[in-house]
Amino acid sequence: MRTADPGVRRHELDTPRPLEPDPWEAAARLVRAAQSGDALAVNDLLNLLTPYVSRLCRPIALTDSADAVQESLIAVFQGLPRLKDPTALYAWVRTITVREAVRVARRAQRETPWGEFDDVPGSRSSELASDVHDVLRRMSSEHRAVLTLRELEGLDERSASEILNIPCGTVKSRLHRARDSFRKAWTR
Repeated sequence: MRTADPGVRRHELDTPRPLEPDPWEAAARLVRAAQSGDALAVNDLLNLLTPYVSRLCRPIALTDSADAVQESLIAVFQGLPRLKDPTALYAWVRTITVREAVRVARRAQRETPWGEFDDVPGSRSSELASDVHDVLRRMSSEHRAVLTLRELEGLDERSASEILNIPCGTVKSRLHRARDSFRKAWTR
């Protein structure tokens, strides 16, 4: 039950408040404002997109996810003036983010090659999250990207192929190999 605030008239308590605006339309308004040079809108857009970009980068770039997030956000804000349909913001950001995360992960992989799956702990480990991270760390960035798009984002193969800019058949084969690699590494 609501208690009366001395500064609020009784009829104001009974008046229904307007519903929150559609989050997609709110994001589109932010994009339009940022595209027209509104610095506050750019800041609000950064605050809105950072958690989403981070969630996408973590499973792909793993230990370099902070770099991938930064590179992704830079690419997003550099390309923002060219975004024609602000209502497609999240799909556009997802495409840029996955590509940047794969690029950062590939660069890190060249710098620090990982061994095969010889020393991955078994599925009976008490530190499940650590074990999953370890298995993912040993996979290629391409395989992590396909798994992220399919398993975390729930995209179909066609959508993943558009984001990764590779043929649909390549996505299917990478997904098959990634799942197979994960399964084999996990059961060891």
